[in-house]
Amino acid sequence: MDRAVELAKNGEGRVAPNPPVGCVLVRDGAVVGEGWHDRCGDLHAEAMAIRAAGGKAQGATVYVTLSPCTAWGRQPPCVEALADAGVAEVVAAVRDPNPRNAGGIERLRELSVPTRVGLRAEEAEYVARGFFKRARSGTAYVTLKYAMTLDGKIATPSGDSRWVSGGESRELVHDLRSRSDAILIGVGAALADDPLLTVRGEALARRGGPERHPQPKRVVLDSDARTPPTAKMLVSPGGRVIIVTCVPTEHPRARALADAGADILPTPRDGMGKVFLPDALRALSRMGVNSVLCEGGSGVAAALLRERMVDEVLAFIAPKLLGSGLSPVGDAGLTRMNQALPVAVRECVPVGSDILIRGVLAFETEGTSAKG
Repeated sequence: MDRAVELAKNGEGRVAPNPPVGCVLVRDGAVVGEGWHDRCGDLHAEAMAIRAAGGKAQGATVYVTLSPCTAWGRQPPCVEALADAGVAEVVAAVRDPNPRNAGGIERLRELSVPTRVGLRAEEAEYVARGFFKRARSGTAYVTLKYAMTLDGKIATPSGDSRWVSGGESRELVHDLRSRSDAILIGVGAALADDPLLTVRGEALARRGGPERHPQPKRVVLDSDARTPPTAKMLVSPGGRVIIVTCVPTEHPRARALADAGADILPTPRDGMGKVFLPDALRALSRMGVNSVLCEGGSGVAAALLRERMVDEVLAFIAPKLLGSGLSPVGDAGLTRMNQALPVAVRECVPVGSDILIRGVLAFETEGTSAKG
């Protein structure tokens, strides 16, 4: 099952709205077939593993990270394929939360295929965390990422931030982008940095290059449609650009952005006159987005935290001291230390000369907690 979890990671950032799934077939103590869901519409993990095993699938034990599907979609149901292949047993890490496919284990038992559920459940659910979050709550899984100095600054007072972190950290960020369905920034970051928000370099090459790996959607929270139509992300190749705005689609600035190739996503304003984030994230989820990587800036981070919409934090800490400067999170509406949002640290690792801390927001509201 550990191997199946690793195989499932091949589908991160490329199978939404489906979940990343991995599968391993074992017979007589040897692996006879492996598979994973590689792209939406392609073979499911079980079907790929059965095809790889050929006749050796008969009598094999199947280890799969998600219970096999029961419904027809772009591919036939995996429960029928497993039964037809004559497998001896199916071991699933976790049940599919999608009601359409919730009965996979029961259907296999009806087809006289023995089953077990629960092996490496937390690890398997974490790989498919975006799918689980969207299925349970209707919103995508949000990861807040930032790089800061040892004294907690992301930029100088003038806004200069190149570069806080080292080359190894920046390369890892490209890998993180490649495993996300959408990259989210605020209009302030768009105006200050004019970023591309694409996956580039070795990270893209490792995922199969531009021919095989799709670029994530690029999302700008821009309540007043201030993003210039000449922004790099609009004039350079990359993933779909979505401008989330509160101005009407017929507004001249919105029309200019649409003419430049952006998709305009209108949303209501919140109490501060900004984009109402719950509506925005639900709309992205309806577009099939399972996972969102938020890359800035501090106002967006604060707004997401105020709405309790951050699931995970990735903080790259560089061994530098800046003194005065900008903080990674703005005013989140917290005035006392006992109101601070607790973060359960799951990982603390060196990345070149930097340190990466990965933590999960520990408030327990339905559909927002994640295991890692």
